[in-house]
Amino acid sequence: MNTTRLAPPADAPSTAITPRSRHRWWALAVLALAQFLVVLDASIVNIALPSVGSALGLDTAALAWVVTAYVLPFGGLLLLGGRLADRYGHRRVFLIGVAGFALASLAAGLSVDGTMLLAARAVQGAFAALLAPASLALLTQLFPDAAARGKALGLWGAVAGMGSAAGVLLGGVLTASFGWPAVFFVNVPVGILVLAVIPFLITRDRIATRERMDAAGAATATLGLAAAVAALSEGGTLGWTHPVVLGLAIAAVVLLAAFVLVERRASHPLLPFGFFRNRDALAGDLVMLVVGGATVALFFALSVYLQEVLRLDALSAGLSQLPLALALVGVAGAVPAVVNRAGLRPTLTGALVVLAAGVVWFALAGSTGFVLGFLLPSVVIGLGLGATFVTATQLAVRGVPESESGLASGLVNTAQQIGGALGLAVLGGIAAAQTSALTAGGATAADAAAGGFLLLFLGVAALAVIGAAVTVLIRRR
Repeated sequence: MNTTRLAPPADAPSTAITPRSRHRWWALAVLALAQFLVVLDASIVNIALPSVGSALGLDTAALAWVVTAYVLPFGGLLLLGGRLADRYGHRRVFLIGVAGFALASLAAGLSVDGTMLLAARAVQGAFAALLAPASLALLTQLFPDAAARGKALGLWGAVAGMGSAAGVLLGGVLTASFGWPAVFFVNVPVGILVLAVIPFLITRDRIATRERMDAAGAATATLGLAAAVAALSEGGTLGWTHPVVLGLAIAAVVLLAAFVLVERRASHPLLPFGFFRNRDALAGDLVMLVVGGATVALFFALSVYLQEVLRLDALSAGLSQLPLALALVGVAGAVPAVVNRAGLRPTLTGALVVLAAGVVWFALAGSTGFVLGFLLPSVVIGLGLGATFVTATQLAVRGVPESESGLASGLVNTAQQIGGALGLAVLGGIAAAQTSALTAGGATAADAAAGGFLLLFLGVAALAVIGAAVTVLIRRR
């Protein structure tokens, strides 16, 4: 196969060798459905955790590992998953990822004790790390021309928004109606549907080489990223000076330093550093890093703030976030038209500024009423967030040849996962420290919590501003 560029830097259409699908919009719908499962799984399980703990006899620390057991292999294996897709075929790796994810979901729902559930969650995360980068790589191949790809990524962003919002509501409904196993079983029929139709919608893979995999690079990258995610996830719970957290942090630094040394000497590196000569991809990944941190911290804070400060129940708190989610979904479909008119980087910069403005508005609104203090800033946040995810992803994969589309997709997903863990750890720690200080100073519990969340929201806005600065300063060569 001759390697061709799918989306040249100049936003001009390119020529693909053979279309990957005669029904590419239907193929996109099915790919997005699979991605929906990955996004949904990150939030739907949280709602079911109390029921899981009661049924399987798990304490709070063990329940935290129900989430962590999924996050560690997912974050650690994304880069390797993208590279495996480049080597063995994006459709093949995608189908393997979907099949493994569905089977692991079935095992999780059938779990009879905590050990079985944690093992199933770890397998879910590992196969999600194959599914996610392969599906985004297939999208870039289905839509090589810039205009159509922009529309496709708009729909992709809308699906991600729906997954985040649906997890809060669907998790509560399924758990209350059918019990906690239903939050895992729901993945199985969707997975079967995807496996059944993708072979008819997307052509077989065109694999150019069978070069040897960089085993040392894969091992150091996977273990290093997993250690970094674990340190960031556990730091807020155990404390940043806890021996386990310090040990994980040191291991992450050593392993990632070893990864850099290995990659500089490898004949076929897992991550060729020349990839970052593509300044669009570099900027897109850095923006996704900070936006991932802002998003995870924001949704965590909103869920807790609505219940602990505003005293809403779980269902009301979930419904209150619907305006944000609907705005996110709505703007995602409109972004491509804005990009065609204003350009990709200006649109991304504007989206990040809108996101920052919405978060600051929400943080400083105080008791100005539901419409001015909550509804309108939530809509502004949703508009900024939806436009940001679509344009940052588009920037991260622009100008990438098909042979490296899996790598590009793995990097942008890795940046989002690492950023999410880092943002929640740092901003959550700042909020907790401020809450403790205000409580010690005599503030009521509600006022102390509100003060802590104020700093967290302002930190989210600061991350959005940093992302805008990155977009402006890292220009294309």
